[in-house]
Amino acid sequence: MLRIHFSFDDLARTRVGAGPDAMWEIVLSVQLLQNREGALLFDGWRREVRGKLRPWIRPLMTLAPHAPYFPDFLTPAGPAASPDEGIESVLATPRTRLRAELELLGAQRPLPAWTRGLADGDIRVFEGLGRALRSYHETVLEPDWPRVRALIEADRAKRMRAFADGGIEGLLRSYSPLFRWKPPYLEADYPVSQELVLGGRGLLLQPSFFCCRTPVTLVDPELRPVLVYPVAQDVRDRVAGSGGRPLAALIGRTRAAILRSIEDGCTTTELSRRASTSIASASQHAAVLREAGLVATQRNGSAVLHTLTPLGLDLLSGAGGAGDLDVTTKAG
Repeated sequence: MLRIHFSFDDLARTRVGAGPDAMWEIVLSVQLLQNREGALLFDGWRREVRGKLRPWIRPLMTLAPHAPYFPDFLTPAGPAASPDEGIESVLATPRTRLRAELELLGAQRPLPAWTRGLADGDIRVFEGLGRALRSYHETVLEPDWPRVRALIEADRAKRMRAFADGGIEGLLRSYSPLFRWKPPYLEADYPVSQELVLGGRGLLLQPSFFCCRTPVTLVDPELRPVLVYPVAQDVRDRVAGSGGRPLAALIGRTRAAILRSIEDGCTTTELSRRASTSIASASQHAAVLREAGLVATQRNGSAVLHTLTPLGLDLLSGAGGAGDLDVTTKAG
């Protein structure tokens, strides 16, 4: 079990990640390629991806095996504006930390000789690792990145609604049954027994597309606390959809997709990502739904926020709930 200890300061500094963290998605997806967890969610992805893999996958599987431990340096703390920035942060890890974490990994399994070069700061090994990480992201993750981003933004919107309705306790309770909020502790099932004392630093709750079943945190308690968790299943159902017809038959497939994407509230930019369409097209469809009384739009600074009206919520409920349409269809 994982138990996270909160103080009042920690509650005030707890936040939810605004978008995907490229390094966590790389590491967790590499692990998924080495196991059969989440078969219903990920077997199709595994079949599709395996034909794209090249020898650059081997060092990544060495560093991120299907095991309870992988080195913390692979998922550096702090927001990265792009995958390249995240990879550069990995390659900038101090040598003393590299050695310590590779020793922990080596205590669990034999490591190939090239890892000694990594621990010693061999520039050729560092360049090879950088190429492997970039090749993996470009080949495996980048084609799915809009969907990954849409799901994570939709999960964040769900959590922000819970926070707006119930404060920080409402936010933490929204993760049930994945997490159990027992003040002042947040508990979760975990492969090993671990106590994480936040010590006033707060906690980053980071939604992840490739996180499966249980949350993940760092091993080193001195690093900035983060808890990575799988996006909620109802969010996956709503954003991924299953192609049902009732609502689409009533207002059209594209506008049904737009309406479902707005369910948790979103800006026009977020809406375009969730529905895989242009910002202009998303704005146009939202305007049509607004004129029909299904969507309300408010300006918040430079952004425009769309939410469903009671009529829009009733229409979604009457259409059969989450998963009755496919919001990945490109809106024209």
